[in-house]
Amino acid sequence: MRPVPTDLPTVQPIASTAWYAVRTRSRHEATARGHIAGRGIEAFFPTMPKWSRWKDRKKRVDWPLFPGYGFARFSREHVRQVVTCPGVVGIVSVEGEPVPVPASEIEAVRTLVESDLRFDSCPFLTEGMRVEVTHGALKGVRGRLVRKGAHARLVLSVDLIGQGVTLDVDAADVKGI
Repeated sequence: MRPVPTDLPTVQPIASTAWYAVRTRSRHEATARGHIAGRGIEAFFPTMPKWSRWKDRKKRVDWPLFPGYGFARFSREHVRQVVTCPGVVGIVSVEGEPVPVPASEIEAVRTLVESDLRFDSCPFLTEGMRVEVTHGALKGVRGRLVRKGAHARLVLSVDLIGQGVTLDVDAADVKGI
């Protein structure tokens, strides 16, 4: 048996409560938030105002800033209470262990959401990534993202003949594939 090294750095004990990212069922963020908060656990599911269009009207609604995700602050002993809430799929984990989200990141998002600044969520896309258009006349069309920003530039190509076309699309209307 090998001796245990004595010069190892000391590990800080895990705080009694930490923020964790909670995965939700599609469009169940508000349900999950309500049930988590109803169990006495602090929940933060940031939203942003967005205009929704129907055939007969437009309405301003609060839309999830991170669709399918929210945050909850709890101790590890309360994991089961969170994952059994209606609308919750699970807690973001690595190798089966829930991973805490740094409190500074939660506070940065909270500060932004509570401010009067204009903001929009952006999917984590990188230039050169293959993407698919999710809304509008080009729904379902796939291409390569060549510029990010409020108006992303998309290249649709015919690889066999080495030709393509470029167009600007709303960044919110594309997702990575």
